Formats: sequence, structure tokens, C-alpha cells
Amino acid sequence: MVRSWLVSLPHDLKIAFDAMDDENLPRNARELAVGTIIYIVSPNDSVSDRNDTVVSFTDDAVLLRLGLMKVIELGGEDGVAFRERYSELFDGITEQLELCGTVMGDLMTWLASKVETLNKLDFKGKKIKVYLDNDEAREQLFDDGLEFRTIYPVDEERIGDKLKKASTIIDVMRRRKAEEARAKGQSAL
Repeated sequence: MVRSWLVSLPHDLKIAFDAMDDENLPRNARELAVGTIIYIVSPNDSVSDRNDTVVSFTDDAVLLRLGLMKVIELGGEDGVAFRERYSELFDGITEQLELCGTVMGDLMTWLASKVETLNKLDFKGKKIKVYLDNDEAREQLFDDGLEFRTIYPVDEERIGDKLKKASTIIDVMRRRKAEEARAKGQSAL
């Protein structure tokens, strides 16, 4: 499942751009879509592994789905209509995320907590609302997304056998969670 999420990440990112531009969705849902995009295209990724590009994008693939599910929730009836337009992504997503939660445990809770902060991100010195209100900023974000999709280094071949064990991903995320907790002066538990 995660393998397919990783391979489809560039395509799925376009769905977040569509949510950002969908004027039927409420403003807060669209801002969350922008934050989700920024999280993914930003080179300052929350979870990274200098030795493994594949693992570095796993949190992006999961967070994209969590963010888009929240966009749907915030969208009410218009969110339901948006969800129906992209059934290839949304069909079965609740069960898939529950499965991730079962395997990842507290790490899934940690990633899900990041969704609440996505609409507060800054990117290239600009706040989220600027990307909705300023055509030049929107175009720059679109270009950044296009660049991300163009140079995205993960495909079936690169993944290979790297995801045979969940611990490959979980260990990196645990280290990052602990680093983040230390930086905030908290316990890593």
C-alpha cells in the first residue's frame, strides 16, 4: 500500500493543487490544501533520511492523505463532491489510514497532529493566505510543485525491496519524532 502511495505521490499532489484552486471549498479547507502542498514540496522535510530517499518521502505520502481527508471534512457538501471527483485516491482511504495507524501506532498520531499545523506554515517567506490571494505567489507554488513532480526520485525500481519491513520506515520516523521532541524540550515518549 505504501509502495503505491509513494509511486503515485507526484500525481496525488496535483489533487491537493486542485483542492487549493476549488473555489467551492471553504477558505479554511483551501488553506489546508496549500499547507499540505508546502509540506510536500518544501526541502525542509520533517522526516528525512540522508541514506534513503524512499523513506524520506513516506511521511509526505501519508500526510498528503491525512491533509486531503481533513480538506474533505472541512468542505462539508462541497468536500463530498470533491472526494467523489477523485475516487481513485479516496476510495478505501479511511481503511488504509487505519491500517497505517495499526502498524505505526503513536507515529501515526504524531503525523496526524501535523495536519493541524499545516495551515500555519510559511514557505519562501510567505504565509499560506498569500498563495491563495496573490497570482504571482500561486504561480510560484505551482512551479515548485511542477519541479517536485519532475525531479521526484522515487519509482518502483528505486523502491525495490526497501519496504519489505515496516521497521525501515518506522525507525527513521521514531528518530525524527525524538529529535523534534528534544528540540521542544519534551520527552520523546
